[in-house]
Amino acid sequence: MGEGNFLRGFIDWMIQEMNKQGVFNGSVIAVQPTPHGKVLPKLAAQDYLYTAVLRGRKNGETVDYHEVISSISGGINPYSNWPAMKQAVESADLQIIVSNTTEAGIVYQEEQYDGASPLSYPGKLAALLHHRFTYYEGAGDKGLYVLPCELIEENGKKLKSIVHKVAEDWGYSEAFFEWLDHSNVFCDTLVDRIVTGFPRGQEAEYKERLGYDDELITVGEPYHLFAIDADERFKEVFPLHKAGLNVKWGGVKEQRDLKVGLLNGPHTLMTPVGYLAGADTVLDVMTTPSLRSFVEQGFLDIQEALPMEAEVKKEFTSGVVDRFLNPYNKHFLLDIGMNSFFKYTSRLLPRLKTHAGRGQLPETLVLALAALLVYYKPVRTTEKGLIAERGKEEYETRENPVVNALVLDVWQSIEEGRITILSAVRSILSREDIWGEDLNALDGLAERVTAHIETIQIEGMDAAVKKVAGSGSVKS
Repeated sequence: MGEGNFLRGFIDWMIQEMNKQGVFNGSVIAVQPTPHGKVLPKLAAQDYLYTAVLRGRKNGETVDYHEVISSISGGINPYSNWPAMKQAVESADLQIIVSNTTEAGIVYQEEQYDGASPLSYPGKLAALLHHRFTYYEGAGDKGLYVLPCELIEENGKKLKSIVHKVAEDWGYSEAFFEWLDHSNVFCDTLVDRIVTGFPRGQEAEYKERLGYDDELITVGEPYHLFAIDADERFKEVFPLHKAGLNVKWGGVKEQRDLKVGLLNGPHTLMTPVGYLAGADTVLDVMTTPSLRSFVEQGFLDIQEALPMEAEVKKEFTSGVVDRFLNPYNKHFLLDIGMNSFFKYTSRLLPRLKTHAGRGQLPETLVLALAALLVYYKPVRTTEKGLIAERGKEEYETRENPVVNALVLDVWQSIEEGRITILSAVRSILSREDIWGEDLNALDGLAERVTAHIETIQIEGMDAAVKKVAGSGSVKS
């Protein structure tokens, strides 16, 4: 498992709820997902304890609750202590592996396994499952349940296919593949809870309220949903329903389409636009009239591209707006902005393509794409990635190295006068390794994205937003 805000505010909290109610007796080993992780040392310094704070509205009542979470029993940095990871998967008590690496983490990456930790999550998983297979000599009852929480369609099936590919690269035996396929279960899932994480800027308020310091306070909303497509046995292994938690067993497609389309989609839509317009949080966006109008038009554009009952979409959207307006949660746009290229691809691109197939280009979705390219415009680089600028304020972007290299090269070429903005946009849209296809096939998209970038560059994001809010779609 990872150690980030979401898993601590979602799965780890759920395990604590089950433990408290006596329907489960489990704990978590937190795993540092990247070589530069900073959370695990803080967890260790706090004896793997942290405070979950849930604030908002539930069933018409105000919820303002906090609790020390003790479900994490330890942590491992696989990059400095890979033997400890191998030892962990040798445990007969281990039953479930959960991940939340963002959409960018469930991707195939060609890499070698030389006895040290692979860099990618599927690589780590392939190596660890193979070690467990070897340790237990292929015992059929020693397989694991794998629950990816990443917001991609059929996340369990996709993760399993990538693990297969990595295992093939490494020449693992047919016996291992037999065990992988028949003794392990990769579950498709959908998760839903807004977890904003540490309440930056409110440290003094929380210290006074709690009566102690906690560097890992995890703030979230009361609402939660966990949809899991698993076998009957898993309901007894992980009895979330017995603790009264909001779990839905079975198919997740419609829930996923609603949630990814009308909650995560608007998050991705508003992030580069809102941040470059001066907003720092989701609440800032929703309480700024021009940005609120932009987001509301975005909701309509997304709804029109989702193939389900209008009333279902309208009701879900109403609930999402209430969640976005939660005055307790500071959901920072910079946090949502992590890996935004992949998020746009999975959350907004399918909606854009649906409209394009009808001969339309919704200006909200196009402006969000243009703003994304400007959001990543670098002023300098560090070993971790690109540093961009809003006014005179620098901010760190967090993206896939492939995207970082492309964006850096393109913006340098524009600044040096070697290519036009339109040529640069066409170059970026052509990258099938990023978008899954050549987006230049969408008639008029490059030209519209270019027009918005020029408006942002010359007149500012406020002007670009005001031109788009309420404008609807443009015929392509």
